[in-house]
Amino acid sequence: MNWFVQTFASSIGKKWMMAVTGLGFCVFLTTHLAGNLFIYGGRDAFNAYAEHLHSLGPLVTISELGLFAFAILHVATGLILFYQNFVSRPDRYAVNKTGGGRTIGSRTMPYTGLIILAFVVFHLINFHFVDKSGTTIYDILAQAFASPVYVLLYVLAMVVTAFHVSHGFWSAFQTFGVNHPKYMPFIMGASIAFSLVVGLGFGFLPIYLAIV
Repeated sequence: MNWFVQTFASSIGKKWMMAVTGLGFCVFLTTHLAGNLFIYGGRDAFNAYAEHLHSLGPLVTISELGLFAFAILHVATGLILFYQNFVSRPDRYAVNKTGGGRTIGSRTMPYTGLIILAFVVFHLINFHFVDKSGTTIYDILAQAFASPVYVLLYVLAMVVTAFHVSHGFWSAFQTFGVNHPKYMPFIMGASIAFSLVVGLGFGFLPIYLAIV
């Protein structure tokens, strides 16, 4: 236990925590998007998928608790690292350069992360914890995305998420030591591709529901 505490009390340990939990969320985004694609099959197809998912019972509950724990660890560790980096460099640079591999995604990680957290809470309130008696999850989605404001908020949140994972995905592998010149260009390309899949895949769903 002391080894565990000492490891994750260090800067390297915190970065490992961020990498593990971050990749865990990338897996969740992939599976969540795959399930949401049933929306294109229509009301019956998506409701059948949702009913099958909920029939798993304890497995779904365990997964949700695991995601909640990952979220707490990821957000808390990220805020600690951000604060430590901030106080170690109290004098901000006069010129904000993009050298050293810095991108929009890397520079905005703390801010996009907090926006995503706020959106997740908003999303859970409107879809997960909403009263489902007398209706179906497809109808709840269709009713929510009938509002142009909600569609816009959802699409913008997906753009923010895409920027976040565009850096987080490849930097997690870098944290694990996969930083070879032979492999990193491929991993960084895969990171961009994954961020586009996430942004476009999730972002187009509310637009589709709004126009069908």
